[in-house]
Amino acid sequence: MFQRVFKAFHYRDFRILWLGACTSSIGTWMQEIAQNWLVLQLTNSPFLLGLDAFLGDIPIVLFSLVGGVLADRFDRRFILIGSQVVQMCSAIVLAVLIATGHVQIWHILCLSFVVGTAQSFGGPAYSALVPSLVAKEDVPNAIALNSIQFNLARVIGPVLGGLALKYVGSAWCFGLNALSFLAVIISLSRLHINFSPPKTGESVMTSMKQGFTFISTQGAMVTLIMIAFCMTLLGIPTITFLPVFAKYVFARDAMTYTLLLAASGCGSITGALTVAWMGDIHNKGRVALGSLVAMGVGMIGFSQSTSIPLSCVMLFFTGAVLMCAFAMISSLVQLITPNDMRGRVMSVYNVAFRGGMPFGSFLTGMLVPVLTAPTVLSINGLLLACLGLYFLLVQRKVAAL
Repeated sequence: MFQRVFKAFHYRDFRILWLGACTSSIGTWMQEIAQNWLVLQLTNSPFLLGLDAFLGDIPIVLFSLVGGVLADRFDRRFILIGSQVVQMCSAIVLAVLIATGHVQIWHILCLSFVVGTAQSFGGPAYSALVPSLVAKEDVPNAIALNSIQFNLARVIGPVLGGLALKYVGSAWCFGLNALSFLAVIISLSRLHINFSPPKTGESVMTSMKQGFTFISTQGAMVTLIMIAFCMTLLGIPTITFLPVFAKYVFARDAMTYTLLLAASGCGSITGALTVAWMGDIHNKGRVALGSLVAMGVGMIGFSQSTSIPLSCVMLFFTGAVLMCAFAMISSLVQLITPNDMRGRVMSVYNVAFRGGMPFGSFLTGMLVPVLTAPTVLSINGLLLACLGLYFLLVQRKVAAL
């Protein structure tokens, strides 16, 4: 069973990249918990918390399509290294501003946009790189293991971040995150990449159009991308607004926020391990849509809970089914796409998947002061469940995959 779950680790390059990315993700989540709590402390505003998340994710919508073209034209390692360097420098700047007592909310908002811009170029390159490191039949396993490293970091990072935030201050969270990017840079420099970008005289716009044409001719691809957008639009605000639940619903401190975030992360690890164990199964579409319905139900349960233990259970369940849906949808998109088109197609997918996050966070941030956080997230959960049921029972293109 162990060998089946970690099958993609047999590939040296994938193993090296996985370890580097895991280290970096831990640092990123340490910064995430410190930054969210810092925004709330500086402003006491759920709206600005949502705006910060919006500015961090909106560059994905603005620049990822160009990033996808570059990922199909240049060495993906170099694009990723450049992305990591920019993010590392941003973390250093914030650490210095906090340590010297000069940090202001506009500093945080501007640097969130800078980091998001770097990720908009690194994301398509990374998504296109992972499948090229393993055999085609092991792509679902690699995607699941990649999800495990991200969510393992989502458990470890907040715990370390919460402890660092409490005992040594938020500046250390940003400083340690800056150091963690070195792990990815070193890992990328050790990879042996088989992908040779084809020489082309086509314009960036022509290459982008080729990506859209490919997507439009691949049956359920458009629906898969739309589902990815709706999944993050409605689902991710649950994670973004956990500080609001910790501080205002439960009247607790940053450690309660850490506990809630860790519960969600543990659930996501469990979901990713389950997908890795299942491997290249049939009926991926039905599993993804069923997971969306379950996720909506879990969000409603969490939103209406007044008990911290019950909230942790609901977050664990929601994190698990979110990861099942994400891994299945990502696998379907990757398996349909040839390697020479993967950067462009994955950039469109990333725009959809990541694009839902800023709009979801921004809209939720606007509605929370009017309707309260539990009410807004309950509505999001209900809409997500209805979406899954529609594609499961009525429009069945994805369910047939």
